[in-house]
Amino acid sequence: MYAILDIETTGGKFNEEGITEIAIYKFDGHAIVDQFISLVNPEREIQPFVVNLTGINSNMLKNAPKFYEVAKRIVEITEDCIIVAHNSSFDYRILKTEFKRLGFPFKRKTLCTVELSQQLIPDMPSYSLGKLTRSLGIPMSDRHRANGDAMATVKLFKMLLHKDLDKAIVKDAIKVEKKSSIAPNLKDIIDNLPSDTGVYYIHNADGEIIYIGKSNNIRKRIVQHFTGTNSKSKKIQRLVNTVTYEKTGSELAALLKESAEIKTHKPIFNRALRRTIFTHALYQYTDSNGYINLEIDKSNRQETPIITFSTRLSAKNFLFKAVDQFELCQKLTGLYTTKSSCFKYDVKECEGACINEEPVAAYNQRVKQLINKYSYQNKDMLIIDRGRTIEEKTVFLIENGIFKGMGYFDLNHQINNRAILSSIITPMENNRDTQHIIQNYMRRNKRLKIVDLK
Repeated sequence: MYAILDIETTGGKFNEEGITEIAIYKFDGHAIVDQFISLVNPEREIQPFVVNLTGINSNMLKNAPKFYEVAKRIVEITEDCIIVAHNSSFDYRILKTEFKRLGFPFKRKTLCTVELSQQLIPDMPSYSLGKLTRSLGIPMSDRHRANGDAMATVKLFKMLLHKDLDKAIVKDAIKVEKKSSIAPNLKDIIDNLPSDTGVYYIHNADGEIIYIGKSNNIRKRIVQHFTGTNSKSKKIQRLVNTVTYEKTGSELAALLKESAEIKTHKPIFNRALRRTIFTHALYQYTDSNGYINLEIDKSNRQETPIITFSTRLSAKNFLFKAVDQFELCQKLTGLYTTKSSCFKYDVKECEGACINEEPVAAYNQRVKQLINKYSYQNKDMLIIDRGRTIEEKTVFLIENGIFKGMGYFDLNHQINNRAILSSIITPMENNRDTQHIIQNYMRRNKRLKIVDLK
């Protein structure tokens, strides 16, 4: 039996939040058998950004029951159930905090639909509840309200149960409550961190940087470091004295800055993790018949690759999709070994470059379209991404295929004027790591704005 729930809170400092709304659906694996939905008077101030997000304000909660008045119902409906939530660690922590204030120990097993979705439905563009349900065609109403989000989670969980044919992942994903807790000094550090995209620096008592990382949610990532039970996490927990950070807004900016800062500072806990992250690449060569061939090989060759990959498998997956998109020959891309025609020619999906039937110029033009789309070699261009505020944008400058640096701007004339553009760009090193990071990011983020510099 499952208790699928969502909680809205007041926001505020870690473990000082209060519940403003709760929705729980008791689910037997097939249908909803019970439910509880209620506003809750948190007896504390609601943060303004939360009011704007949820629409729940203090006036709505004046006559709502206080938590102690609904606590018995929550215990009853979740008894002998596994709690299921989208980011269950948050909802479960909030519930335990409220019960702790009443002097009541609240313990349940939990399942997280974020983690299950990442395992059962890989390669989704986002695993936030709103974007994930939209991508999966799951209808959703009252976003950021407990009932709407809980019902969407029910529908998502049904889909996940259906996809988990052997039930192994669901069984393995059940997490018994961890006994470890965050030490008081670590809680103080967490309280001062933002939930924004950026780079963070973990320092020891001497101020030395012992670890550098990037995250789309700095605070959440540091909580993971401070609650982790692996060897590295435990060492960090023992040595950490403070955490500093730099907001970047753009994930690409965070990735580039993280890479550069690790090379500069060489933190002790980054060294084992920061070996070459791109092992394979896509190269081109022209055969004796004049056709441009593509091939996947290790990334240690001298010539400049079209694009780099973390694994051979990811390179092959990319190339299979590119062959379909650009109508290329499987034989001339190394995906089909044969001395005659390729498979696609046999099913009339190849124009015959594999047996010299298609004109060389026509075939090569499509190959060049692929190269032009995924390589920025010899290009002058700007990559525009989100900034640190709503009004701001991040700009990355590429000149003649070389990454020059990045900066922030508010007005378009700042990038349209080359002199002003140069002044806002902070120079950064161009190397194989930056090339891989930029190409991989461009490949994954189809909505990036690219500006060609004439």
